[in-house]
Amino acid sequence: MTEIRTVTTLRSKREEIVSSIKLYEDRIKQARADLAHVNACIKIFEASGDPEDMPRYVDVYRLFKRGEQITLCKEALSGGPKSTRELALHVMEAKGLDTGDKVLAKALAAQLIHALRMQASRGKIERMGKKGTALLWRLPSD
Repeated sequence: MTEIRTVTTLRSKREEIVSSIKLYEDRIKQARADLAHVNACIKIFEASGDPEDMPRYVDVYRLFKRGEQITLCKEALSGGPKSTRELALHVMEAKGLDTGDKVLAKALAAQLIHALRMQASRGKIERMGKKGTALLWRLPSD
């Protein structure tokens, strides 16, 4: 049975339109990516150079020798239970870092949580619970 010419023409037109839509969707995707890059460049060039306007990133991994953080934390915990925030401030103070730097304190506290949890899994430090949103730590009672 032969196909009607109208149906054949409509099918080829349908394929042409589907292909055009795909092309336009790809162009829109590329245009959105270009717009995001232009917006990022505008932010860079509009920045006043003031450090408060710029995002801050902190790399705390190279500030300490191996095991130094835990040693400082255990030293602080010898005086009684402390929260992660208090431990971070103690470590910053012991290293002579600016304790008023909230970004550094938050980054250091995040890193300390992992180290303290590892010590707790080995039984060298105990987790007591929470004080607000901060975890409380203490040395194990013998």
